[in-house]
Amino acid sequence: MLKRMYFKRTRSNNRFNRYFYFVNIIFTFIVLISLVIKVASAVKREDFKTCADSSFCQRNRVYADKVSSNSSFISPYNLIENSINIKDGVLSGEIINIENNVHFILELNLLTTDSARIRINEKYPLKPRYEEVQNFALVNEPSNTLIYTVLPSKDGLTSISFGNEGKQKVIVYHSPFRVEFLFNDVPVVTLNDRGFFNFEHLRKKGDSSSFVDQSNVENNVNLNKNKDEDNNNDKNDDGDKEEEEEKGLWEETFNGKLDSKPNGPESIGLDISFPGFSHVYGIPEHASTLSLKETRGGSEGAYTEPYRLYNLDVFEYELDNPMALYGSIPFMMAHRKGASAAILWLNAAETWIDITKNKEDKHGLSGFLNFGKSTTTTNTHWVSESGIIDIFIFLGPTTSDIHYQYGLLTGFTTMPQYFAISYHQCRWNYLNQDDVLEVDEGFDKYDIPYDVIWLDIEHTDNKKYLTWDNAKFPDPIKMQNNIALKGRKMVTIVDPHLKRDDDFILYKEALDLDLFIKGSDGQVYDAWCWPGSSSWPDFTNPKACEWWSKKFTLDQYNGSTESLFIWNDMNEPAVFSGPEITFPKDIIQHDGWEHRDSHNIYGLSYHAATFSGLMNRKNPPHRPFILSRSFFAGSQRYGAIWTGDNMAKWDHLAASLPMLLTIGISGLPFSGADVGGFFGNPEPELLVRWYQAGAFQPFFRAHAHIDTKRREPWIAGSPYTRYIRDAVRERYALLPLWYTLFYETSITGKPIIRPMFEVYPDEEEGFAIEDQYFVGDSLLVKPVVNQGQTSIEVYLSGDELYYDYYNFQRIQGSNKVIKVDAPLNKIPVFIHGGSIISRRQRIRRSSAGMRLDPFTLLVALNKKGEAKGTLYLDDGETYEFEKGNYVYRQFIFTSGKLTSKSLSSDNSNLYSQTISSVLRVERIIIIGLDKKPSKIFAYNNSNPSLKQELEFKFGGIGTTINSFTTPSSKDVLVIKNPKLFITEDWTVQF
Repeated sequence: MLKRMYFKRTRSNNRFNRYFYFVNIIFTFIVLISLVIKVASAVKREDFKTCADSSFCQRNRVYADKVSSNSSFISPYNLIENSINIKDGVLSGEIINIENNVHFILELNLLTTDSARIRINEKYPLKPRYEEVQNFALVNEPSNTLIYTVLPSKDGLTSISFGNEGKQKVIVYHSPFRVEFLFNDVPVVTLNDRGFFNFEHLRKKGDSSSFVDQSNVENNVNLNKNKDEDNNNDKNDDGDKEEEEEKGLWEETFNGKLDSKPNGPESIGLDISFPGFSHVYGIPEHASTLSLKETRGGSEGAYTEPYRLYNLDVFEYELDNPMALYGSIPFMMAHRKGASAAILWLNAAETWIDITKNKEDKHGLSGFLNFGKSTTTTNTHWVSESGIIDIFIFLGPTTSDIHYQYGLLTGFTTMPQYFAISYHQCRWNYLNQDDVLEVDEGFDKYDIPYDVIWLDIEHTDNKKYLTWDNAKFPDPIKMQNNIALKGRKMVTIVDPHLKRDDDFILYKEALDLDLFIKGSDGQVYDAWCWPGSSSWPDFTNPKACEWWSKKFTLDQYNGSTESLFIWNDMNEPAVFSGPEITFPKDIIQHDGWEHRDSHNIYGLSYHAATFSGLMNRKNPPHRPFILSRSFFAGSQRYGAIWTGDNMAKWDHLAASLPMLLTIGISGLPFSGADVGGFFGNPEPELLVRWYQAGAFQPFFRAHAHIDTKRREPWIAGSPYTRYIRDAVRERYALLPLWYTLFYETSITGKPIIRPMFEVYPDEEEGFAIEDQYFVGDSLLVKPVVNQGQTSIEVYLSGDELYYDYYNFQRIQGSNKVIKVDAPLNKIPVFIHGGSIISRRQRIRRSSAGMRLDPFTLLVALNKKGEAKGTLYLDDGETYEFEKGNYVYRQFIFTSGKLTSKSLSSDNSNLYSQTISSVLRVERIIIIGLDKKPSKIFAYNNSNPSLKQELEFKFGGIGTTINSFTTPSSKDVLVIKNPKLFITEDWTVQF
């Protein structure tokens, strides 16, 4: 929300006057006014860097161009053969750059998860290089495997097979240094295959050359004594070119703001190739395509800039662009028929990634993959400003394997409370306490369920977080209790910048405890954000995190209740007066590290500290809910994120689909986009379509800017309110499915909404499809994203049956595109044949009211007449499920029998006992039956002799299952009230 301060200039002059009251010098006044004028007209693209504006990116691109243009080039990095040691799953050794005699330490770890880790660092750095990112992103130090075999190798390489089945292999080439990872003897990932490896060692200022003798580093001998004479020759014919390449080594300026670079050049670059893979995915967040585009050359529509990972608050971000946005996950996955592989580039500094594709067959892949035909290889070039090379290589071989391997490393998605996956109502801002209650009552009046209402920055006392504006919200506890009586919650915004005001207790405590980030001058950093002059706690400091986590207890956060949850915004961090609207890179954080080393984990560390705070609020702890705008690898452990400040435009609705799919496959499945668009006023048609899409995405929140017209669902009027209500109610009916998927992703890492290639990994036609997706494996969703569209074309994968979600019409798949009607009151959704979906038909005003409602089982048979599904339940609030207090059932239809069995180890746990005589199946609907059964019996598996005959209807019926009544259908069977309980093992026999 980098905008709010500037937008209300005509309607909020009083608010600005409050700022000016605290301004003591005219210079600060001028800065504020100039900022208002600048940003009120929207941030321009030129306010953010291109690769050419980042000297380290430009240097590494130039280096790559030199290498690529010189056919005789050989990478100068060699692995010293007699330094190699292999022990306990670790290959270690020493690498030398033979051009400058700089030495590096190599460590290759073979991991128990059938994956690997490579770390490369200077052997003799002038000072330590930043490695602490692992303390924030990883859940623990990964374990090395002892299951490996050192293979007989030719001279100049070392080869090791590893993995639980011995199918993984790594080949390390010594001169030049190169690493190749194989699965079933087929290369899937290679490092330094093109020779772009470039490690800028730390040096003293004045030594701009890279030619350094390190033979006596440990004795503190002058590192500069053996410079190459040619580099000191000012008359060198290449002098101008070298001078151009040296720009930005020790300082650079962008938009008039200086970056001092006290450590000089320290970038790292490496090419990583995926042999035989035409498609790579991941590296969010970008408003780009699902299958990542080329960035140098390539086909029409390719980019000319690399993808950038640098967390920024980008006002009205552009679409189809690799520019950096709010979050960064340096994870990339490659997929082809029969194989998947991925890497995690563990680095929190500014990072750029170039992507190119070619059909050269350098690895002999054609014989392996395509029977002599050429194959496409995707080449990538990764460059970070600082840190070390630290890469995890995931060898799959399936996408499910990779998600699990990644989850074991960075953590799985935290299990949310039940309310968190329901519908959220938000805008900037609800005006006051009466406004909140009127909106709350409006949902009841129009029979639209919702679970959470949100308050933005205007609810605070002059933008001081964890406070209330007493004039607007005189009794916040009463307000929260009133909505809590209906099972509803409230979320308030809490940003990381603290108003510099000695009367503000948070600021004063952080100042006294020395918890703020420092400027390059050593003083507490002072810059502008919503409150005006602000400072930022350093959440890379454990003491700051501990202090912050104590601020959310009910006695510390005055006016809060246990039904209040938190929204962490502006945590890229956004700094109105900073370069690129964020921190300067040379400010100082915990243990003296520059911010440039850790920029992309600031939002993650803030999110984690807030999570800890909500955990401390109650004993025993209840699951926190915290929404964050900024994110990194590991953010999935702390809650949800959203795609930032989008616009109320059709193309932004369309762009949200690949953005959310990309974030999900990158390990962060709890994500969503602002329904309706943050900026602008959506016409009713767009608003309806956005609600329909949002109802089938993991995080479902409507949000709007303060200058937009009010757009609560009933304001749209008839028939649009009815269509919105239908979409929201459909979300609530499917909450059992969504909650089950959240549980399963919390133990498997699989995304909740899945691209086509995740469900049909061998169908190449679906590898780049990004405008439709599966919810789990059971629902295929194709949101309408074009104005005036009343029909759509949907691609149906596999030789499998699908069923229209609304009328149960049977459709044959067979990898074809079909056209279906999509009137404004319908989102195209198809049930995947072979699925069993649990629904709750009785829609209440919030999810809390549905907890004990019975279930409808929707059984959609595949061509074999089979189906399966799961259902997970727990108390929806606490961590008792970690003690085994939950219900996890599997339903299977096969051979004319529908069975229910427990997937949990203890089916008699406390939670199960609590609901055993309450939660029942009230209806079973089976679609796809070829003929009417003569009789249907049900029995408890513990006593099969006590069968009961069930009443049923088959064909020629109208069944209200969704927002529609199904027409007469010959293959739909309905069993009402089978008298079966969810917690029991039972069988329905046809």
